[in-house]
Amino acid sequence: MSKLGTDPYKGVRDFYPEDMAIQNYIFDIWRKTVESKGYVEYGASPLEPTEIYTEKSGAEIINEQTFTFTDRGDRSVTLRPEMTPTLARMVAARRRNLKFPLRWFSIPNLFRYERPQHGRKREHWQLNCDLLGVAGIEADKEVVSLAYTIMKEFGAKDEDFEIRINNSNIDSFKEIVPNIISDPTLARGQTYYTGIVFEIFDTNKENGRAIAGGGRYDNLLEMFEVDPIPAVGFGMGDVTLRDFLETHGLPTHA
Repeated sequence: MSKLGTDPYKGVRDFYPEDMAIQNYIFDIWRKTVESKGYVEYGASPLEPTEIYTEKSGAEIINEQTFTFTDRGDRSVTLRPEMTPTLARMVAARRRNLKFPLRWFSIPNLFRYERPQHGRKREHWQLNCDLLGVAGIEADKEVVSLAYTIMKEFGAKDEDFEIRINNSNIDSFKEIVPNIISDPTLARGQTYYTGIVFEIFDTNKENGRAIAGGGRYDNLLEMFEVDPIPAVGFGMGDVTLRDFLETHGLPTHA
């Protein structure tokens, strides 16, 4: 019998008590900050029917970047690589009974079959914040401002990070967030974005991956054959955020 190894599966992490303390600290700041702005928490299983990703996220994500398998009922199942399609499914299911606007957040674990590297794992946790039911730029500004506020709650200085936005009304965002940069080339991988897209980056070039990113996705609910609802949101990952905190000597414990 061969000896079993003690390493975790490639691209995922074990959380010993000292690691769990850091993770809990990050989650606590996330949760306290967004709840103070009126966002309420939801959740869902990490297993989803594969078709909710093939419909809008793009074939590349499914074919090359997901853990997808066929279950015993001959159904194609995917470990969720992102949370927004799940949110859209849940809202579509109860659309007639929900009171809009909705301000929802979740801290799901997400899975992508990618080459592990600095700032990227095959499993990570991510804060997702979404505002549904408001079509105007004020909703876009609220979401960007919320992402900025979260960074400040972790002790970040304005010069430590920048918010890159692809939007024609960039001046409107500079009124609320000082470290805004216009980036007309910015585009996110998902195909469902319909308006503004933005990402937050560490100004320290050692951390080249986005800490957070999101945008407007007004038409995503249409794939469930319900009337569309204006929606804007973002995700912020725990791996890149922890790298950011450690690089800038910011607290990682309460």
